[in-house]
Amino acid sequence: MTTGARQVAVLIAAHNAAATLERAIRSALAEAETSEVIVVDDASSDTTRQLAEAEGARDPRVRVIGLDNNVGPGEARNIALGSATALYVAILDSDDMFLPGRLGALLKAAEWDLVADNIAFVTAEQRDRMASRPPPTGAERFRPLTPEAFVRGNLRQRNTARGELGFLKPLMSRDFLSRHGLRYDPALRLGEDYDLYTRALLAGARMKVTSRPGYLSVVRNQSLSARHTGHDLAQLHDAIERHLASGPMAPDLRRAMLQHLAEVRMKRDHRRFLDLKREQGPRSALGYALADPRRPWPLARDILRDKLGPDRGSALGKDGVRLLLPGGDT
Repeated sequence: MTTGARQVAVLIAAHNAAATLERAIRSALAEAETSEVIVVDDASSDTTRQLAEAEGARDPRVRVIGLDNNVGPGEARNIALGSATALYVAILDSDDMFLPGRLGALLKAAEWDLVADNIAFVTAEQRDRMASRPPPTGAERFRPLTPEAFVRGNLRQRNTARGELGFLKPLMSRDFLSRHGLRYDPALRLGEDYDLYTRALLAGARMKVTSRPGYLSVVRNQSLSARHTGHDLAQLHDAIERHLASGPMAPDLRRAMLQHLAEVRMKRDHRRFLDLKREQGPRSALGYALADPRRPWPLARDILRDKLGPDRGSALGKDGVRLLLPGGDT
């Protein structure tokens, strides 16, 4: 891929993001390869839309699409994607930012349809430190990511920090997405990235990754019970079942998907247990737990983990940084 020309559309779905949106937009505009930043205000009740419009007045590359009804991140990204004209698209969450030189480094990779760098999960203080560093000068090392490796990269590993590859924010070929009719599933408000990448890989996408960080995400620790609704987890569970039913696949890939399905089912059951306990009382929750022999022990484990606080994977290192992929330099 060539660098230098403006050929990347940065897509930002924003809902009540006034506190962080300006930083996100300006990190995208700082990249020489950014041809447009498309902000979809997803029916915010704060000053998100006005702030985005002010950024558009400052730089004509910023375009703002305002929605009157909240549609969720997946559909908001679809709207932005439908408006994009650049060769490549990059997703940027409204409370995250790019590190300097990110897009140029990714565009140096060869033969890809999706190419991703490492994510640095950071405190606000470390975000400012890392964002102020000059771009790296050494050559990037990219490696291919197979469908099986991607799915397995979302499984929980014993005694290892969470490294869900669905968190990745790759640069994507707009042509590949269009040729295969790939868009975000608007029904998903959890795992919408994982679902899109999986469907792209099943359609034959060439995906490459590098361990060098280029994307910053500020961590806000929350327990499992605060993060996801039962409906969100049920929708993700159904999406994985659709992946499995999409057609023939290698046995190792199918096994990885079945393992992921089981993990999501356990999370769904945990959330449902907590909802029943809150809404109908402990007896109803216990009845739900005992109704399926697969539920009691996983539920007991997840409840204990939730009560003990954020899992190991959400914790940052002593320096306030955790990398999604091992081997990156912070």
